[in-house]
Amino acid sequence: MGQDGRLGGRLGRGSATWTLQAVVGAAEDDGKRGRTMSDEHRTIEALFDEERTFAPPPEFASRAVVASDAIYRDAAADTDAYWAKQADRVIWRRRFDTVLDWSKAPFAKWYVGGTLNVTESCLDRHRDEHPDRVAYYWEGEPGDRRIITYGELYDEVCRLANALASLGVAKGDRVAVYMGMVPELPAALLACARLGAPHVVVFGGFSADALADRIDDAGAKVIITCDGAWRGGSVVPLKEMVDDAVSRTPSVEHVLVVRRTGATVPMTAGRDVWYDEIVRDQRADCPAVPCDAEDLLFLLHTSGTTAKPKGIVHTCGGYLVGAATSHSMVFDLHETEDVYWCTADIGWVTGHSYVVYGPLANGATSVLYEGAPQYPDRDRFWEIVERYGVTTLYTAPTSIRTFMKWGDEHLAKHDLSSLRLLGTVGEPINPEAWMWYRDVVGGGRCPVVDTWWQTETGGLMIAPLPGVTTTKPGSATIPLPGIAADVVDEKGESVPLGQGGYLVITRPWPSMLRGIYGDDDRFVETYWRRFSLPDEGRWVYFAGDGAKRDLDGYYWLLGRVDDVMNVSGHRISTLEVESALVDHPSVAEAAVIGRADAQTGQAIAAFVTLRGDREGDAALIDELREHVAAKIGKIARPASIVFTPELPKTRSGKIMRRLLRDISESRKLGDVTTLANESVVHEIAERAKNTPRPEG
Repeated sequence: MGQDGRLGGRLGRGSATWTLQAVVGAAEDDGKRGRTMSDEHRTIEALFDEERTFAPPPEFASRAVVASDAIYRDAAADTDAYWAKQADRVIWRRRFDTVLDWSKAPFAKWYVGGTLNVTESCLDRHRDEHPDRVAYYWEGEPGDRRIITYGELYDEVCRLANALASLGVAKGDRVAVYMGMVPELPAALLACARLGAPHVVVFGGFSADALADRIDDAGAKVIITCDGAWRGGSVVPLKEMVDDAVSRTPSVEHVLVVRRTGATVPMTAGRDVWYDEIVRDQRADCPAVPCDAEDLLFLLHTSGTTAKPKGIVHTCGGYLVGAATSHSMVFDLHETEDVYWCTADIGWVTGHSYVVYGPLANGATSVLYEGAPQYPDRDRFWEIVERYGVTTLYTAPTSIRTFMKWGDEHLAKHDLSSLRLLGTVGEPINPEAWMWYRDVVGGGRCPVVDTWWQTETGGLMIAPLPGVTTTKPGSATIPLPGIAADVVDEKGESVPLGQGGYLVITRPWPSMLRGIYGDDDRFVETYWRRFSLPDEGRWVYFAGDGAKRDLDGYYWLLGRVDDVMNVSGHRISTLEVESALVDHPSVAEAAVIGRADAQTGQAIAAFVTLRGDREGDAALIDELREHVAAKIGKIARPASIVFTPELPKTRSGKIMRRLLRDISESRKLGDVTTLANESVVHEIAERAKNTPRPEG
């Protein structure tokens, strides 16, 4: 398949077979760059033989937002012109002079000279043109509901922006947001943007320690939170977590608290303010602060291979163009007809781009749901789809596999005929789940858009255009127009079709990260150093994922190749979990890996060496799991813990996590000749067989 996205003659309907063979290459020296490839940074090759293909349904393609593959050719022929045209989706105070300045690569500047305020694209124009259009149908977990129009959302955002200004928030001040999925959450992001104050959203499932780390890194001046959040019928004590975190974060001056659950929470005089009391009397109009296209819009922290999370920098102009463009094209948005539901939490980048900024910039009507998919019953999602007439559903493979496990009978209770497009995000999806999603959820009539992107990319990178692209179960298909990707070997050279390697992006794109907050060196080292040739002016972004292109040029994502685990779509650093384990007084050393898991994509497997004569038992496993949950959050709680007197290490002291993965996934052990003590891996393997895995 060529750059224009057209398909070669191999594609056709047929039976399906599915095989995966991971071939791990030995570490080798890359002399061209003077670095040694670690065993965690190995080439991954895979063989996928998936013969089923699905062309866009004719009735869908006939009225698709993008109905011709000419867009691929046009974007490739003049990429700057393509992105200049896409920038027309955004309201500019001052039109930009230059589309891209790449003179100080890898530090990009997009839409140079342009000024804007992103909320004028997301709110003002819709308030002026169609104030009564629904922006969000919101449903709380207990069953309470609200309908928020664009006019009402504009008023709420302006009142909140004025309230924040009264607390001293001004352009450039960072505001932390730690909330459940309530309507005040998107309003909080937009109110910050209205003032030119970057927001720092922290997922409400993170612990007080994790929250404090992110507040400190950003130097946040104000925190917006709730008294609590509903999840699975229980209250998550958000305000309690904030109080703990703020006791260690001197930058915080005020805490703004939304009344959600009615829980009794302490309020510190002079610092804590009830949201309703300060917002209700504010004016429902707030002038939007002009921002440069490259001004900071938000920080969002993602796990790294060091214990300190990375504050990913996204700026105003390029980010909004990327989010709005991809949302419109990939989700085939007909804004006056569609009801769009992205099930992601706004605490993650998917929620930023495809619950808040992309949909609102495009004038979409979206669904927000606060709680768990199984509360009070396992058909809650399908009840919501039926109630609001959802046309587009965008969710994670982890959720899809869970719904499969629960059974088709929960879907059969509801009319899902409103659905016309399905999307998947967060991790690679296996073909069986893809087919179930298409056939059972979508009734065999809905195209499935499997999307690949990252916190760092800001928006979708590899995904089908549903009116154009023939899809294959399990493949994210091809890069979007204006995106240049490749799969390379250890030397950075493109691999032939049919082979696997490292997924890279070879050309800058508007929504790309602009840096790691306060750490330019780490930004270059983490994302650009490995395959770039600066002396030749060649800068290549390394995504950290393995991938294969099949003989049709389709991309198949093979998972992470570094020490970041992908658990239910959440990227979690192994070192963060290891640090939390070693923080326990009984633990001397720990190694953590992600093992394959049919439900969550990857599950966290921990191998722990204890201090002194302490013996490991089931009680200590439970204690350690809860310790990690308290230090980082429940999503980082190990699924299994194996106690061992020694970890497998090379003679230089490097832990051989590759062997721990082999043990966790019951594979034949790889090369053990470099170990200081070969016998230890066999003992660990025996212990792993005899160690029960906790439930939940």
